[in-house]
Amino acid sequence: MRIQAIGLMSGTSLDGLDICFAAFEKQRGWNFEILKAETIPYSESWENRLRHSIHLSSEELLELHSEYGFYLGQKVKQFISDHQLDHIDLISSHGHTVFHQPQRKFTLQIGDGRAIRIETGLPVIYDFRSQDVLMGGNGAPLVPIGDELLFSEYDACLNLGGFSNISLKKNNQRIAFDIAPFNIVLNRLAQKFNKSFDENGDLARKGNISEDLLTRLNALDFYSQSHPKSLGIEWCTEFIFPLLESISTEDAMATFTEHVAQQISNVINQYSLQNVLCTGGGTYNTFLIEKIRENTESGIIIPEKEIIDYKEALIFGFMGVLKMNNEINVLASATGSTMDHSSGLIC
Repeated sequence: MRIQAIGLMSGTSLDGLDICFAAFEKQRGWNFEILKAETIPYSESWENRLRHSIHLSSEELLELHSEYGFYLGQKVKQFISDHQLDHIDLISSHGHTVFHQPQRKFTLQIGDGRAIRIETGLPVIYDFRSQDVLMGGNGAPLVPIGDELLFSEYDACLNLGGFSNISLKKNNQRIAFDIAPFNIVLNRLAQKFNKSFDENGDLARKGNISEDLLTRLNALDFYSQSHPKSLGIEWCTEFIFPLLESISTEDAMATFTEHVAQQISNVINQYSLQNVLCTGGGTYNTFLIEKIRENTESGIIIPEKEIIDYKEALIFGFMGVLKMNNEINVLASATGSTMDHSSGLIC
């Protein structure tokens, strides 16, 4: 059984829309092949609208939900045309996260899947997180199902995006959790230098570490909580951003990068992980990778660019395939929900 799917991912770091067209085949286990993949950078207008969507009124947010859905559909249609793709069985869309408060039983990813369906004429699966939150889970992280079925040769999979998160095997169960905010913080600081991100970690490398700030960051309650656990922009606004205002931007970047490296290394060392697959845009932050390698003896595996950039979009495509087959695509051991389940709305 070979199924070809398009996965869509828009991360909290707002660097663009990731589109991944991949083939999935189930024999003894699942195999995949990335056929075409592309990142569509957001225009300044779209980036601003998505970044400030958390402040919109309910009516404005509903309007953006529809409009962004049509935007996604148009970009997918263009992607299909540009690459002359055929035999597409489904589109699987993560959407763009505006709110994520599982403790209050809600999470919101905008980008109406019905609008994508109208634009493309293809089956669409979307809204993968809400069901898990209603079932008492964190609604995140969701990619561990792909780590379990597509990347099981690694002890753990570390994703460095807007937030850093990890999935790993413990007592024959796949567990996963957010470790710390990452690019969602560093990108905001880099904008003070008129840069969209800290390329290679060069800005942070120039700064000095504030031991006082580092101590205060490491002492935040989230880091002592047990898994499953997840983070959202609201948490950063309340606990992270105010702490970073007390020192120069370069020093804040240096200190925060050190903080993230320490938190990631703590997790790797705690679970005695031998080989860790590292993906997501933060993998290109060589300063961070150096610091993780200094603090742990684990092998940090940097794969080919295609996997670094598109692993999340690939796995959301895979989650759509599993949903269409009515197979489990969310692991309770990772999210904390009451049971494993098959999540997503089909249209």
